[in-house]
Amino acid sequence: MDAPQEILEHVFGYTRFRGQQRQIIDTLMAGRDALVLMPTGGGKSLCYQIPALARPGCGVVISPLIALMQDQVEALRAAGVRAAYLNSSLPFSEAQRVEEALVRGEMDLLYLAPERLSQTRTLELLRRAELSLFAIDEAHCVSQWGHDFRADYLQLNCLHEQFPHVPRIALTATADRRTRAEIARRLDLENAEHFVSSFDRPNIQYRIAQKDNPRRQLLQFLRSEHQGQAGIVYCLSRTKVESTANWLCQQGYTALPYHAGLPAEMRAEHQRRFLREDGIIVVATIAFGMGIDKPDVRFVAHLDLPKSIEAYYQETGRAGRDGEPSTALLLYGLEDVVKLSQMAADSDGSEEHKRQESARLNAMLGLCEITSCRRQALLHYFGEELPEPCGNCDTCLNPPQTWDGTEAAAKLLSCVYRTGQRFGAAHVIDVLRGSENEKVRKFGHDTLSTYGIGTDLSASEWRAVTRQLVVRGYLEVEGEFHSLRLTEACRPLLRGEERIQLRKLPPKAKGARSDASKATPPAEIAPADLPLWEALRACRKQLADRHGVPPYVVFHDATLRGMVAARPQSREEMLAVSGIGDSKLEKFGDAFLAVLRDFNPSAVD
Repeated sequence: MDAPQEILEHVFGYTRFRGQQRQIIDTLMAGRDALVLMPTGGGKSLCYQIPALARPGCGVVISPLIALMQDQVEALRAAGVRAAYLNSSLPFSEAQRVEEALVRGEMDLLYLAPERLSQTRTLELLRRAELSLFAIDEAHCVSQWGHDFRADYLQLNCLHEQFPHVPRIALTATADRRTRAEIARRLDLENAEHFVSSFDRPNIQYRIAQKDNPRRQLLQFLRSEHQGQAGIVYCLSRTKVESTANWLCQQGYTALPYHAGLPAEMRAEHQRRFLREDGIIVVATIAFGMGIDKPDVRFVAHLDLPKSIEAYYQETGRAGRDGEPSTALLLYGLEDVVKLSQMAADSDGSEEHKRQESARLNAMLGLCEITSCRRQALLHYFGEELPEPCGNCDTCLNPPQTWDGTEAAAKLLSCVYRTGQRFGAAHVIDVLRGSENEKVRKFGHDTLSTYGIGTDLSASEWRAVTRQLVVRGYLEVEGEFHSLRLTEACRPLLRGEERIQLRKLPPKAKGARSDASKATPPAEIAPADLPLWEALRACRKQLADRHGVPPYVVFHDATLRGMVAARPQSREEMLAVSGIGDSKLEKFGDAFLAVLRDFNPSAVD
């Protein structure tokens, strides 16, 4: 088979291409280069996998992570594709076997790490083989301004020089205009055809809330919406990762920590369990995520503020790769702003780099504090306009209430000034609320005119006022003690020449107890079909364990739902279900047909 449509149907089990997939594939089939921006879950892999199978020779995929290579290769082999990878995890004899198969023309797709590709020995190996294309995955790693910069990617322009007649495709899900231009320049793809798909992930519901007992907020979120479902919880520090994972385990969840300080064996084991077991929650720093190909991650929660919209978009994009409804929850507070600002200021980067980091952080804060549609603001950042509010983010579903915060802001700014502009938010709020603690008395702040003038607001409400004044530029945070200082922008507000509308804190929600081990079935599954749904999932898990692969490599949830809806009773009927190709039907079809027939006793064998 060499026709893309035939490969799509018989190898991958789909009947139609999505979005720009066909145009991208046609570009590579014609021997031309392509630069592709497509959101996570948009089907980027098929854009190079299909032409690699359709063109003579082997497709070479440059991928930054071993885990990503292994996942992709497992899935391809399950679909009957001759795929392999070369990386440091392979013993010498196995690597030699892969190399020999490549040279003999017995390989369809080969995955390589960028550092291996830059080796002379690897380039000589590739010259001895017939190559169909080069695919550079996670191409944003080439950007020195980006959040995932990898120096080895800078060497990949050698592909254009060493193999000028082999088409190249660079792919990423995260790049603004500046990063796109940098990718094209550094990879010699300025003359390539550019394909920019929508950045919109309509199946992800974006929610951003101010921290108000974040553990309680997370627990309420899990218990009410995502019982027994897989998800990722991101934290800024390694210590917080471990304490949060331990606490979730105490609440009855299976939560695994993941950060760069853990032993490599433990990280690999936790990642393996996340990919292969149901209902696992990984609590992680940003060290976890790129290359995670798990389609059924139902939520991504941030317990700290990401440092940029690019990082936020990429991390939330790990939810709902299968296109099913998913949630991205972000909880943030003033302490996050202070911590990230300090990290940027203390970095070893140039002044220009620090300014860029500060601008990115301000954009991220702007996304948090807006009262309009989150998705419109997010897409606008990437140069895309959404004509109407999305109807699937927190500000659309529950429009935030605002209030005239002019008087409160003036009180806070005055208190900051009268305490000498050398104290953090907590102390200033104590003074406003008339606290009798030792620190307030020690500095004589209980004698100030601003002492006790803020008892009408709670400490949480004052923190929200402080945070919004920092974000809007009326206050700035300085020094190791995170002192609040006035800016020039606050003068009109203090003189009564300007009014300000502030966002109200949402009411506190009461948590509902439930069994953490019991998974919530998809909404599309009718109660009468739940026994069949669970039986199909059990069959999938058994087959996955037997073959040593994650369950989704056998079949995605969407394919199981297709079986529930269609109730196929023969191999021919099974092939009509989306996601079932010839190879998977041969390997797994009979086992699932047996389950389906058990639920249809009248069927004739």
